[in-house]
Amino acid sequence: MSAPRLTDALRPGLRVFVPTLSNESALLQSELQADPERASGVTFTGVQFPGIDRADYLALHPKARLSAFFMSRAVREGIAQGRAELLGLDYVGITRHLRDSAPPDVAIAQLTPPDAEGWCSPGLTGDFLPLVWSRAARRVAHINPRMPRTQGGFRVHISKIDVAVEADTPLLEFTEAPVGDTEQRIGAHAAVLVRDGDTLQFGIGSVPLALGRALASHRRLRFHGGLVSSALRTLWEAGALDPSAPVTTGVVLGDAAFHDFATRLPTLSVRDVAHTHNPAVLAAIPRFVAINSAIEVDLFGQVNAERAGGVIQAGAGGLPAFALGAQASRGGRLLICLAATARKGTVSRIVPALTDQSLCTLPRHLADAVVTEHGVAELRGLSLDARADALIAIAAPEHRDTLQAAWSALRRTA
Repeated sequence: MSAPRLTDALRPGLRVFVPTLSNESALLQSELQADPERASGVTFTGVQFPGIDRADYLALHPKARLSAFFMSRAVREGIAQGRAELLGLDYVGITRHLRDSAPPDVAIAQLTPPDAEGWCSPGLTGDFLPLVWSRAARRVAHINPRMPRTQGGFRVHISKIDVAVEADTPLLEFTEAPVGDTEQRIGAHAAVLVRDGDTLQFGIGSVPLALGRALASHRRLRFHGGLVSSALRTLWEAGALDPSAPVTTGVVLGDAAFHDFATRLPTLSVRDVAHTHNPAVLAAIPRFVAINSAIEVDLFGQVNAERAGGVIQAGAGGLPAFALGAQASRGGRLLICLAATARKGTVSRIVPALTDQSLCTLPRHLADAVVTEHGVAELRGLSLDARADALIAIAAPEHRDTLQAAWSALRRTA
């Protein structure tokens, strides 16, 4: 009798929830690549993040299908072929969708080996799996000895797994881009807005890395967010984090060294999105400071974090929830950090108004502070014209006159 495989549960017509981010399963990918016919007629779904997740389920078989929440090149091609769909939801919307829509036929997870009492941990990624696992008709697990055990609100008993396949395979690693001069300046400006004792949320990339370095002299900082990256280690080793406060996240993302560091933190708590992105939970955190990026910000304070040049690049993700949470938090702040220009300085990312080539990820009434390498625009409480003036002042100098002229024209009809 042959050994069980993760893909034995796949059949045409089934809807299959797959592991993503740090828990993307190398075993699942190798099985599918060795036997791509298993993907025929299967609709794969999972919250894959562009630039991090590597699995391309549509490429496995011409009859494979995909239901996605973030845009990528593969998703765009799949939509054109009629084999993929994009659900334009933020994390709160995805949470509700996964809870209320038809349950998946199969849920596949990557878990730690069971402990002495038979409990497996989701390890590095516990964001969306808890929402679908108990609802799935069939539950399949890749048990990986390399997956580190973490604490949080979700665990799986080995007796509740329909098919468990143990395999020692490498974990997905992610390396962030190096910090350049622009990012250093943005991080330094943003750090001025952070107070000792604040609870921070930030994501991945060179700006959070720069921010972590700029916050090295701060003290008693806390963290609550959707993922932790190497910026957290910078803060911890500088003594900037409160060692007694929980580090709450849905995902641990980084290289092997960061995985080891983060999962050894006694305060690390890996929770699902119903907790990490719950606006009520965020609102109850005093001085919750959400630090996020964007593609462009217009002079009204509207934020586009999804679409550039008429092409959808990503999704809303957790930004709307974090913005709402920061607004409702006592002493909370929302910092939108972005370089002032794109395309080698030829395109301003501070724009007169969002156009039909953009998407409004955040409305103007949520605007708080916008940070570029040229400074900070504190927008909360400013009048229409004062807000525009503040944003023009942090645009690249070579674009300010054009922005001012455009605003003058807009004000005649605004």
